[in-house]
Amino acid sequence: MQQIAAPHLSYRHTDKPTPSKRKQARTASHTGALSDLRKHGLAENGGWLPGGDTLRNLTPMGLKAAARELGRPVGEMRDPARGAGRTGASHPMTVNEAVLALLRPKPDLSELASEPADVRAAAQAAVDAPAGLGTIASYATEVALPATGTWSNPGKGGAQADIVITAPEDGVPLLFVEIDNCFESAQVLAAKIDKYMRFCQRKVKDVDGKERPMWRTRWWVPDGRHGDRSHPPLLLVFNRIGPRNPNTVIAQLAELTEWQWKGTAYDGGFHMYEGKLPIVVTGMKQLQEHGPAGAVFRRFGRRQNQTLLEAIGNPRREAHDARKQAEYAALQREHQEELRRIAA
Repeated sequence: MQQIAAPHLSYRHTDKPTPSKRKQARTASHTGALSDLRKHGLAENGGWLPGGDTLRNLTPMGLKAAARELGRPVGEMRDPARGAGRTGASHPMTVNEAVLALLRPKPDLSELASEPADVRAAAQAAVDAPAGLGTIASYATEVALPATGTWSNPGKGGAQADIVITAPEDGVPLLFVEIDNCFESAQVLAAKIDKYMRFCQRKVKDVDGKERPMWRTRWWVPDGRHGDRSHPPLLLVFNRIGPRNPNTVIAQLAELTEWQWKGTAYDGGFHMYEGKLPIVVTGMKQLQEHGPAGAVFRRFGRRQNQTLLEAIGNPRREAHDARKQAEYAALQREHQEELRRIAA
């Protein structure tokens, strides 16, 4: 909460003697607010994280209160993460880290005017770094993607996205994000991807009576070009805390899911991805260090790392189209020049 809502606090309290004291000072207002919420039955302690931190949950009444404050339906607030503290909450905490790495909140420099020069310099470096994606309102977590059933009552066989990002203003209209702490095999991840594919292929009747992909009834995405309309992309973020080697898992996963992501090659040196699921992978450390603007994303079927926008897009197709347009414009100019010579 502190890093998202008040990132400038990360650069304060540098005079405290230990990291734990600095963290305690930074988060004092939030922990105080949570204590007040607990007195009113809106929050509860959900267990402890490695290192001694306390996990806080909103109660069902707290979720209703949050929905009212945010102006959102209660159904979008999901359920309390009960039991997460007893298991160390490794997965939800990794999801939080991924949101921060993709969002990259900027500190407010005006709040640090009285801080030492080295603190202001560190904050300035964060402000000058490439921006992240969207705002906190662009992110939703634990979103059910029903292959059967409805949005409010999903049936069996569907996926549940760890994060859904909608930031069309930054070139990412819709992006599903799956977090893996390197405990799951390639076969288990392939089964998850199959559920994403089933959801993306599902069609329902919209309010106008026309049949369209179910995901388009909830999210807006441009129609795309004819013959190159892919499903919404899926980003896999590997956080290496489990026993499995992500490089080995990624190679196996690419082979197992090839029919779902592999495009059709064309003579112009590009591929078309009609009806395919773009799958992009990266590592948590690389994502935290470089963010979405860094060339740390590898799309299945491509040989080099790219930025996130390049990885989920089709830059070779765009470059091919730009060359063709330039060639056509040149021919048009030559034709007009020939007409002028004939007229002269």
